[in-house]
Formats: sequence, C-alpha cells, structure tokens
Amino acid sequence: MAAKKKSVRTTAQTQQKTRLWLMYPPKLITKPLIWQIGQKFKLVTNIRQASVTDEIGIVCLELEGERAEVNAAIKWLEKTGVSVEPVEIGTIAG
Repeated sequence: MAAKKKSVRTTAQTQQKTRLWLMYPPKLITKPLIWQIGQKFKLVTNIRQASVTDEIGIVCLELEGERAEVNAAIKWLEKTGVSVEPVEIGTIAG
C-alpha cells in the first residue's frame, strides 16, 4: 500500500506582519474601519500608535496574516478613501 503524500504549507511562506500608516479624511474618522478589517479579512489587527482630531486621523496599524489577505485589506482601505503608506522601520526600531 503506497503512502499518501501530505501537502504541507509552511506558515513562514504564507504569513506576514505588515505595519502601515493610515491617514483618514474627516468624513471617515468616526467609521470603525479597523474593526471592519477584522470582520472582512482573516487578519489580526494591532494598533501601534494613533492620533485623531476632528480634521484627520493618523493610525499606525500592524496587520498579521496571509499575504493575499493583507493585500486585499490594503486595497479595501484605499478604495474606502484611506491613504495607506508602509512604515519604514529603521535599524534601531524593533
């Protein structure tokens, strides 16, 4: 009897952790967009830093999950009207 080969995916290849700067326009500041990301996509969200006023919302958000899910969430945010930029982590930051 021949042994079946199992298809194994390593999580290192499919999982990623990405930090992003999100800039919300005034009309989106009160919307629960980070909560919606957690509902719409299979991602773990982690707010690293935030500053919100009546004029603008700036959030440093970490997304963890499969690369395709992270990319889909970024596209969704941009389509919603949020400006998304990658966080550039220096050699000192961890």
